[in-house]
Amino acid sequence: MRENTVKRRLREGKPSVGTWLSIPSPYTSEVMAQAGYDWLVIDMEHNPMSVETVGLMISSMFPTRTVPLVRIPWNTGENIKRVLDMGAWGIVVPMVNSKEEAEQAVREAKYYPLGRRSIGGRRHAVGFATDASTYFEKANEQIVVIVQIEHIEAVRNIDDIVSVPGIDAIFIGPNDLMSSMGLKPSLESADPSVAAAIETVKQSARRHGVPTGIHVANPQVANQRIAEGFQFIAIASEVAGMLGKALSDIAQLEESALESKSSVKEVRY
Repeated sequence: MRENTVKRRLREGKPSVGTWLSIPSPYTSEVMAQAGYDWLVIDMEHNPMSVETVGLMISSMFPTRTVPLVRIPWNTGENIKRVLDMGAWGIVVPMVNSKEEAEQAVREAKYYPLGRRSIGGRRHAVGFATDASTYFEKANEQIVVIVQIEHIEAVRNIDDIVSVPGIDAIFIGPNDLMSSMGLKPSLESADPSVAAAIETVKQSARRHGVPTGIHVANPQVANQRIAEGFQFIAIASEVAGMLGKALSDIAQLEESALESKSSVKEVRY
């Protein structure tokens, strides 16, 4: 059975870097898996993706060393079970604000005796290059469970959340966190209250031996966060990269070369 390298790196205290996939296409995920990221998160929460399309996106990564992860739409047993049965090597669970919600995510992602994930299917074993029986036996050791801390309520409850066994990492979502604090959402912020909330989360997780991750806008900030001790780092998204390159190209054209150039503005994803 193939080893989940993301889980190993997190356990070893090493950084693991990836990006978000927002486009519902196995062609995009196949190409992005060639870039060399440790992992790619297929984002079902905010994008129009069916479980069938997600399954194809997951399998497009199987021939590579890139680990396929899925951010589920919401913290329910159905969502967790379906993406894991489609072959995902782990889940990112949005808006986990309490110990009970963290416990639910772990419970639904683990087979007995650690949880109540239902046994069935064969597709999940394909990506791990093993048979279904071996997968059922070893999946609890290989599946990654990452819960998102993206609300000020979660910051207040962080000691309880990170005390839950079975959580492989916590992941700070700056946009929603700032929104819950009454601030304008942004991946990067100089607001001291945001910095304090992020530091509170990081220090609590460190005390409990749980790796911390965060979403950043660019590789420069990623390097900074890694130096600060963050391990699970998401750099923007494939849409941000694609659009950023297009805007850069257009900006270099002469004014007369493109009719719409004067109306182009920076767009962030």
